[in-house]
Amino acid sequence: MATKKRAPTTLYLDPKVLRGIKVKAALNDTSVSELANEALRQSLVRDAKFLEIIRKRRNQPARSYEDVLIDMKRDGLL
Repeated sequence: MATKKRAPTTLYLDPKVLRGIKVKAALNDTSVSELANEALRQSLVRDAKFLEIIRKRRNQPARSYEDVLIDMKRDGLL
C-alpha cells in the first residue's frame, strides 16, 4: 500500500471529544489522525456541494421575506 503524504499539525480538542475519538479509532482499528482526516474531508465535500448549489441558484429571482409570509398566510399556514 502506498503511503500518503501527511503534514504534522496540532489540534486542541475538548478532552471529552478526544476521549470519544480515541475510543472510536480503537474500535475501528484506525488512528485518530485518519478519523480526523476523513471528518474534515467530508466537511470540505459538503461545503463544495453547498457552494455549487449557491452558484447554480445565483441567478434565480429572490423573494422577500414579507412576500413569503404573505403567501403562507394566504395558504393558511400562518
